[in-house]
Amino acid sequence: MKKLIVNADDFGLHTEVNKAVIKGYQQGCLRSTSLMPTGAAVEEASQLARQNPELGIGIHITLVAEKPVLPLDKVSTLVDEQGHFHADHMVFIKKYLQGQIDKGQLYAECEAQIAKAMSLGLNITHLDSHQHLHTLPGVTEICLELMKKYNIHRMRYPGEAFGFTGGYHSGMFRRLAKCGLTACAMLARRRAKCYNMMMPEHFFGMLAGGHMEKKYFLNILKALPDGISEIMVHPGCDAKALGSVYDWQYHWEDELASVTSEEAMSYLRQQKIELISFKELTHE
Repeated sequence: MKKLIVNADDFGLHTEVNKAVIKGYQQGCLRSTSLMPTGAAVEEASQLARQNPELGIGIHITLVAEKPVLPLDKVSTLVDEQGHFHADHMVFIKKYLQGQIDKGQLYAECEAQIAKAMSLGLNITHLDSHQHLHTLPGVTEICLELMKKYNIHRMRYPGEAFGFTGGYHSGMFRRLAKCGLTACAMLARRRAKCYNMMMPEHFFGMLAGGHMEKKYFLNILKALPDGISEIMVHPGCDAKALGSVYDWQYHWEDELASVTSEEAMSYLRQQKIELISFKELTHE
């Protein structure tokens, strides 16, 4: 039996992402998304989520690039001189490993983001994070403690198999980064089990993240193992508008086309692959 969670990250980041998530849900195979509490369009996203109550909504803890939920004086070690989180995961990890990130501030900001998401009146299905920082040892424990406190029982496992490419050709640095993330994800899974938290068995979409064209998405579908898998995607409706704000080089519209393609939907039907969200994860 194969079950699949197709999860769109960054819900609430931008109105063009919000539009794409809803289109992917209503016209494609998206059944889950991760809400960015720090996103500029988070209020719009929460309204759309309430209008589509069967769409699974997770919390996308964000600790890089965006602005924090808490006042700057409460998160001084998490932000730069402009009041934004540090530029990317590499900057964050370097400062974290050097002891320059105050863990009390980190806990407080993560809790503020969870509380903000909860205050929007949504049924939260899971927790994950922007650039997968919830798998960093120490950050994992903070997230798990907060999940226990806020009654969240499911977490993303971003551990794509070490040798899997899905036909996507990437550089050595990206392949090494994927392996590092998978190693951290494996450690996070061990810690999550201690807290009785649930995770999907398999994960896809790291190597091709931001570049999930239709052919790579179909390659992943054809490679799905038995059990419960997650495919991470980043759809957007207007790549030009998004690219003017976020210099990530994502193929936003291609990713939306992937999850709404008739080829993908037909394959899922033919192979009797069940589409679910994180809320269907159980210990059974």
